[in-house]
Amino acid sequence: MILATLSNPGSRDGRLVVVTRDHRSCAPVGNIAPDLRTALENWEGVIDALAERAERLERSPALGEEFDPAECLSPLPRSWAWADGSAYVNHVQLVRQARGAQMPESFWADPLMYQGGSDTFLAPTQDIPLRDPEHGLDLEAEIAIVTGDVPMGVAAEEAGQYIRLLMLCNDVSLRGLIPGELAKGFGFFQSKPSSAFSPLALTPDELGERWRDGKLHGALRSSVNGVLLGHPDAGVDMTFDFPTLIAHAARTRPLSAGTIIGSGTVSNRDPDGGPGKPVSEGGLGYSCLAEQRMVEKIRHGEMRTPFLKPGDEVRIEMLGDDGRALFGTIAQTVRAHD
Repeated sequence: MILATLSNPGSRDGRLVVVTRDHRSCAPVGNIAPDLRTALENWEGVIDALAERAERLERSPALGEEFDPAECLSPLPRSWAWADGSAYVNHVQLVRQARGAQMPESFWADPLMYQGGSDTFLAPTQDIPLRDPEHGLDLEAEIAIVTGDVPMGVAAEEAGQYIRLLMLCNDVSLRGLIPGELAKGFGFFQSKPSSAFSPLALTPDELGERWRDGKLHGALRSSVNGVLLGHPDAGVDMTFDFPTLIAHAARTRPLSAGTIIGSGTVSNRDPDGGPGKPVSEGGLGYSCLAEQRMVEKIRHGEMRTPFLKPGDEVRIEMLGDDGRALFGTIAQTVRAHD
């Protein structure tokens, strides 16, 4: 099943629709659940009706209306919790190296996770505001899952049953602010502004063999100004799978339905164990600029790639076998904000 949230004047949570697999038609489901938060909080009571509406639309697309991604909000325009992990430890190692920070060995056994702001998410085609270019604006292409209600202390072996939906994410970061915040020993806040999520949220069964072992398999494509930054495989080099991340988040508290958990920036090593080559040299590239900059420093002694500036365009998507973007496309432009 494919779900999306369209803008709805007067409602911060938008209106929920089901979408056909060719992404051409959608149908409102307000009589079942007005928005995705409501659907997630009543999942067992609405899932069959939502699935039936989706299949009916698939058989008769003319019963719906034209689907326009430009009208989409993030599937959850706001939520109770947004917890972002760092499941790709290769990325953590490189970014910490860029800050001159050593990485403890425990990072390979115990996931990193921070709780970000979940009260405002950007729409998938909404501009990314930038107040000061010195803040070092960066994209971070990630996979995200949405949970149902998760009990405290759930084991990783049982946590997969609470995964309701998958999405893509642009975890917007301000690299210039991160070192100062972390030096205080209290974590991210100003350096992590509003993130954006893909137009479409998919149930795991919709992804077939791409969803296995608690991971989403497939190339996650990131571009800046039309130039491919990276296409690493999200199912490779993921040290911690999503059930493990759920169990980590729920170790000391329950999670409410609608909790979003991110994978962290998708990152692949080279076959020889190296940090990864840029696309221009035949490598899989990177899912954020910070990683590319760090590899430049390792290889050339200096960082050459600038961070994002007003007017830059960011694109994040994962293509299916038919060439269509499985989750739709995150397509954002950076704009100066006074």
